[in-house]
Amino acid sequence: MRTEITSGDTRPPAVAGMFYPADPQRLAGDVESLLAASIPPDPLPPPPLALIAPHAGYTYSGRTAAPAYALLRGARFDTVVIVSPSHRQYFDGVSIFPGARYSTPVGEMPVDAAMRSALAGDDPVISVRPEGHGSEHAVEVHLPFLLSVLGPVPFLPVVMGDQSREYCVHLANRLRDVSEGKNILLVASTDLSHYRTYDRANEIDARFVDLVRRFDPMGIMEGLENRSLEACGGGPTVAVMLAASLLGAATATILDHRNSGDTEGDRSSVVGYLSAAFSRSPL
Repeated sequence: MRTEITSGDTRPPAVAGMFYPADPQRLAGDVESLLAASIPPDPLPPPPLALIAPHAGYTYSGRTAAPAYALLRGARFDTVVIVSPSHRQYFDGVSIFPGARYSTPVGEMPVDAAMRSALAGDDPVISVRPEGHGSEHAVEVHLPFLLSVLGPVPFLPVVMGDQSREYCVHLANRLRDVSEGKNILLVASTDLSHYRTYDRANEIDARFVDLVRRFDPMGIMEGLENRSLEACGGGPTVAVMLAASLLGAATATILDHRNSGDTEGDRSSVVGYLSAAFSRSPL
């Protein structure tokens, strides 16, 4: 992607054909199959305020992401905010994509320019810039699921170049400020432990999952800081959980937890995945 991005620019898919199919029909079919295989509550509860969902290739983490997005069938949101880590580029602060839309093989997701302006403003941490949005996959992989269940809803791609405690708390407060009085869905994009043996990954990830279940974002922050926990999107998870709490979420529900050893079979070096929902009342 070009270094300079104007307000009218479209961000093209970066990992189509790698993390998910590039063919539109095959991609739509794969997403629908994954959603159909998940069993949401019947009847569906009110839509959650926030989700955690993984961002690996669909072969590995699609079965974990699908239960989160299946909860959104029939829902309506003013904006979906996806908070993602930056895997390929370090930068200070938090970036919001400056262009007009993200494109996928199954459609485009328009960027909510008004919310972008409100969130960034003259903020010292959050800015509108291209860093973190070029080849980064951790926003992109959620979009085919969102397009399937919600259609082309306005969204805000937010990437954390620095996941420090200070920035997580700051972003959470700012998300609360711009979301009050609106029907907003927050999505934390993260995978869990990386390249551990199957048993060791389950041991580390179980602590992370327990803290999510207990709705304890600062416990997660402490674990990330002392390295007893691992998550590439740990900062986005903390920020989204804090913001969800500030917006009235009171309960956390674990939807799915597994790792690549469960989905692909090789248990010598795995990556962990989690999906969860945060709501005002239990799901």
